[in-house]
Amino acid sequence: MWFSGSQMKIEPHNLTVLIDKREQRPWSVDPLRKKEATLQTGDYSILGLESHIAIERKSLDDLMGCIGKGRERFERELDRLRAYPCRYVIVEANWGDIEAGSYRSKIHPNAAMGSICAWMARGIPFLFAGRSDRAGKLACRIMYRYAVDRAREATFLVESLKS
Repeated sequence: MWFSGSQMKIEPHNLTVLIDKREQRPWSVDPLRKKEATLQTGDYSILGLESHIAIERKSLDDLMGCIGKGRERFERELDRLRAYPCRYVIVEANWGDIEAGSYRSKIHPNAAMGSICAWMARGIPFLFAGRSDRAGKLACRIMYRYAVDRAREATFLVESLKS
């Protein structure tokens, strides 16, 4: 288990973010700790909660590649991601960037928006964070909150078993 007894109070410096080894320019995860790992799904997770939370990182150009030529591979990734209770694709762009076609792909904005909306309708949350640094902060907040909530649930369970 990723925590026990006296460690049920979660502090940011007590959490370790797992960053997939294939990430070329990982987000800053401060104040959380970080460790490289080979993740089966997603680019970011939490040590001890790897089967519960997965965050996939996408730049706008990478996302457009996933809508185009890399679609089959990406859809397999999304199928795996769907199995996680806490799952997100965090995009380092704004929705308006897609509407305006502000990317290097020849994919029409309507086709791009349609694909993303279809994936969201199938249970994959996409968050548009704007810049890369904002995306990293958003991912850290999600991972921290998820860990805190799981610790509270575990504390409640332990306390209720004592009664």
